[in-house]
Amino acid sequence: MKGRTIYPGKTEGEALVSKEPIGFYGGIDMKTGIVIEKGHELEGKCVKDKILVFPYGKGSTVGSYVIYGLKKNGVAPKAIINKETETIVATGAILAGIVCVDGIDIERIKDGDYIIIEAGEKEAEVVIKE
Repeated sequence: MKGRTIYPGKTEGEALVSKEPIGFYGGIDMKTGIVIEKGHELEGKCVKDKILVFPYGKGSTVGSYVIYGLKKNGVAPKAIINKETETIVATGAILAGIVCVDGIDIERIKDGDYIIIEAGEKEAEVVIKE
């Protein structure tokens, strides 16, 4: 699948998929990487070393700092894949140096899929490994 690069790099790993938007501030514990938002489909799951797949971010601009904090605390996802990356997630990924791509048909990615991402300067390729 082709997409747009938000922050470049190459990585691969297991997908953690949410059909719901993610709010990082108050939604993910910055020290543990565990989703703490009550009622969220990923509640109780850890984003550490996963390819985090979700439609778009939501909530406070402090979310950018939370993404950065996840990286500093060693519990960040390896990459973020969005249908549409909005400013909060883009800023956080860039500050933290986390590979981030959007414009991807995330409905094609299932929880547990093994994903390979090659994000160049502008274009990104996302492959679901069979």
